This record gives sequence, C-alpha cells and structure tokens, in this order.
Amino acid sequence: MSELMTIGEFSRLSRLSVRMLRHYDAHGVLSPADVDRFSGYRRYAGSQLAAAVAIRRLRDVGFGIAAIAALLAARGTEAYTEALVLHRTELSADLDAARQRLTLIDSMIKQENTMSITVSRTTIPARTLVTLRGVVPTYSDEGQLWGQFMPLLAAQGIQGTGPGGVIEHDEEYREADVDESVWLEVARGTSAEAPLEIVELPEQDVVMATLVGPYGQISEAHARIGEFLEAEGLRAASGGIEAKVFNRYLTDPSQTAPDANVTEICLPIHPA
Repeated sequence: MSELMTIGEFSRLSRLSVRMLRHYDAHGVLSPADVDRFSGYRRYAGSQLAAAVAIRRLRDVGFGIAAIAALLAARGTEAYTEALVLHRTELSADLDAARQRLTLIDSMIKQENTMSITVSRTTIPARTLVTLRGVVPTYSDEGQLWGQFMPLLAAQGIQGTGPGGVIEHDEEYREADVDESVWLEVARGTSAEAPLEIVELPEQDVVMATLVGPYGQISEAHARIGEFLEAEGLRAASGGIEAKVFNRYLTDPSQTAPDANVTEICLPIHPA
C-alpha cells in the first residue's frame, strides 16, 4: 500500500481540507482507498484526485453535498451537463435579484437623505370632490385610475379648484386588489355623470403627515402618523367615506422631480 497517500498529502494535492475530506467520507461522497483497521488512518489513491477536484469545483459553484454525490455518479452524461446548465440559470436569476436589491438599497439610501416628513394635527375644511372609484392591483398602480379619470374630466368639462388625491376605502392595508377613489376638488354645485361621482365631505379633524420626497415613502409617513396617534392619545375615526385615509397631492409628478414631490397623508380622527 506504499503508493497510497496520507490524508494530509491528499489534502495538499486536492486542495480539500482534512476536515472536509473526513466530512465527505462520512457522507459517502469520497471515501479513502484504505483505512487502517488498527490506527484508523485514512489513505487515498492518486486515482481519486480527479474525483476530489470534481468535488471541489461542484462545491465552489454552490452545490450541496447531496447534489455533489448525485453529480459525481452522473459525470460524463447528459444529465451532468443539464444539471450544470440548470444551476447556472438559477445562479443568474439570483444575481439579477441581488442586483435589484442593491438598486433598491441605493434608492433607500438616497431617499433617506432627501426625505422629509412632518406630522401635525389640523382641520381640513369642508370640500366638494369629483371622484372615480375602482380596484387596482396594488397601491403603486393608482396611476391606472388617473389614466381613466383625467380624460373623463376633460370629456365632461369639469375643472378643479384645488388639489387632487386618493381615498383608500379598505379598512386594512391590502397586498392586492386595492379599492380606491381618485379625486379632484371642485366648486360646490358641480355635477358629473357616471362613472364619475360628486362627493361632499364635511370639515375633518385629521392627523396629517406632510411628505416631501418620493411616493415610495408614503408607508413611512403612515408609520409616523401611528407614532403621533400613540403619543397624543388620539384614535382614528370610523364610519363612512369621511373617516377614510386620504392623500392630497400638492405637486404634479409629471412636472416635479420625485425628491421634490409634496404629499399630505391624512388620517381622520375622533374629535377630542
């Protein structure tokens, strides 16, 4: 057995640590050519180096020990190549996802540096709104309603007298199928035809978060409103449309940089 190598010698040539060689032996992936029954010393044959190199390569590209064992048995077959191609596709998808996360992190860092949120309690005067209600896939798809709303306003000759915004009708935050109404302030006495609707809102006592920054930070504004409610011992209002959360857009996103958008996020509250 003089041609056999000690585990240390085999480790040096294969670039696999002694610990990992023992690990692969324990899992039946690469067993020594000989184990001394008295001392327990492991010895490896030079012919096992090719398998050791294959194991190291498979490990380095991310295969787990169970997959390595199966792939070793399939070396030289189409199944082996197909497994590598599939793994490459998965790694490529992971890379794309990681790049998207990096882009999002960069955006979050930028937003954190540019975002401004101030929270206060205020009173919104009574208003007349022209509205269009619909269900959109997510909150970020609100633009779909605006794409329908603006042509309808123009077709009916309705002009606004104040800012526009959105009312959220759902009682809870929804991940999909969001029920919203986009709206525009109009003069009292304005009429509209379906699917547009005129809504008269009374004076409203609200907690308002004024956000200067991208619309993506509206959720953070809601969190600040929640903190304000807790600190001031206030309760959100309940009831009909006059108790719904609404946003007021004070800038036109088509003419304003995202960092300069001004949005008022308003939560109606019970009177003191």
